[in-house]
Amino acid sequence: MARPLAVAITGGVGAGKSEALKAFARLGAPTISSDEIVHRLLREDDEVRRAIVERWGDRALDEAGQIDRQAIGKIVFADRDELAWLEGLLHPRVVREYLAWREELAGLPSPPALCVTEVPLLYEVGGEIRFDAVVALTAPRKLREARGRVVVDDRESRLVPEKEKLERADFSYVNTGTIEELEEFVRGVAGALEARVSAS
Repeated sequence: MARPLAVAITGGVGAGKSEALKAFARLGAPTISSDEIVHRLLREDDEVRRAIVERWGDRALDEAGQIDRQAIGKIVFADRDELAWLEGLLHPRVVREYLAWREELAGLPSPPALCVTEVPLLYEVGGEIRFDAVVALTAPRKLREARGRVVVDDRESRLVPEKEKLERADFSYVNTGTIEELEEFVRGVAGALEARVSAS
């Protein structure tokens, strides 16, 4: 089975991961976002909903009785133990989904050369072992805060430092420029990886 080269995009809030993912998609690579998988699990997975309600009760629900992501955010970002519990609930399911997606791509009559997954906490959970190549993005803190419309606070103290992510990645980019410049970087990465596939 000719498997697509599995590429991960990682980086902090506001670094430009989603834009890079879109750029890969525009180049024809299949893409998937861990954050979107999480949103779908919170919205649609009955086991996840049941576990959350058992843990936190009605304060985790909105007026319609659905999981309230903002309410959960307030709970977990105030308590690292609660955050660890939530990640333990969601992370294995997210991994299962994107690995199953990759198997589906590998089973196509003409599998793509690359497939790209956005994984914000890639290094924090040891997820890099599941990928053939890692693309790490960063930007100065104030710029990331402006882009993400959030304060980059002490939550980041538990994360792998930005400098280390860039050093460990196969491709790294300091995203201080335009979307067009980011797209040019992505085009170069895709070209290098596709050449690797052709040579193998």
